[in-house]
Amino acid sequence: MGTISVRPAKPAAAFAQEDEAMLFSTANSSSLARGSYWQDVISNTYFPLDLKYRDEDRFTGDLQCWSMGNLSLSRIKCEAILYKRHERQIVAEREKSFLVTIPDIASINFAQDGREVSCAPGGFVLERGDAPYEFSHPGPNAVWVLKVPSSTLRARVGPPERLTALSFDATKGVGAYFVDAVRSSARRLNEMDGTAHEVVGQHLVDLLCMAIQGDERVLSSNLSSVRSAHLFRAEQFIRNQLHKQELLPQDIADRCGISLRYLQRLFTDSGRSICEWIREQRLLMCDEELRKKSSQLTISEIAYNWGFSDQSQFSKHYRSYFGRSPSEARLQYRQNAIC
Repeated sequence: MGTISVRPAKPAAAFAQEDEAMLFSTANSSSLARGSYWQDVISNTYFPLDLKYRDEDRFTGDLQCWSMGNLSLSRIKCEAILYKRHERQIVAEREKSFLVTIPDIASINFAQDGREVSCAPGGFVLERGDAPYEFSHPGPNAVWVLKVPSSTLRARVGPPERLTALSFDATKGVGAYFVDAVRSSARRLNEMDGTAHEVVGQHLVDLLCMAIQGDERVLSSNLSSVRSAHLFRAEQFIRNQLHKQELLPQDIADRCGISLRYLQRLFTDSGRSICEWIREQRLLMCDEELRKKSSQLTISEIAYNWGFSDQSQFSKHYRSYFGRSPSEARLQYRQNAIC
């Protein structure tokens, strides 16, 4: 895999700006310090978690991590462990994210939002970082973990919260291709610079979303299956047309083969008007472009590319939605990195 830096007992976040792979290992700490060392590594790589070991003094673990712009890819190999995410650890966090976890050796167990799932190799699960959960494996295991901002998934597949604690198939089709791409990317990332890392990360997210969209459970909601299918079709059409400033509800209804009144009711039953939903999707896609360290587009160009006709209106809506201006967000994204 190329050059790998083995790190001492030091928070993973301290190395966020480096392009090379980082390797954190309990082999660098004494048996008495292994628990606290692994706690620091995990919490700084992902987010704060409580850990429970079967045998803390004998616990061994290695974590290899690659930064991919505002994403990160990592592989954990360790002994039996239980990770818990608590409400108190979430309150102060501003950046919401998901972990996409792919078991590599044995099954993993995950519980969140009142649902429990066991996922074997050949599948993957999504974990919400903004809600409590439990994650464990009862014996030695290795897992791949892709950390993705929540807004990135929301812009492509709708509310990703409905996808947590589901095991997605990765034995065939796009799901298998996604997992294969995760593994093959890790073998080559150390040969690439930061710009290439960002492009590879985007490719992995695209494959992930295609795999998710191909699962019929994506349509699940409080609506009937027929209405869910209509809503999903309309959402997908809108996402493909966001660059057009004149994206009219009547045109959307016509292309989806439903009445305008029915279309409007589908969205209002989901909690917002169709125009509000379109604006939110445009804001999410603009935010994703602002996250890219390699992007050379100005803020006005980003706004126009995603269907906003007026930069001042875009900035106003962006601040209202994200709590900061587009320029402030871009600066913060470029100062912060994952892994």
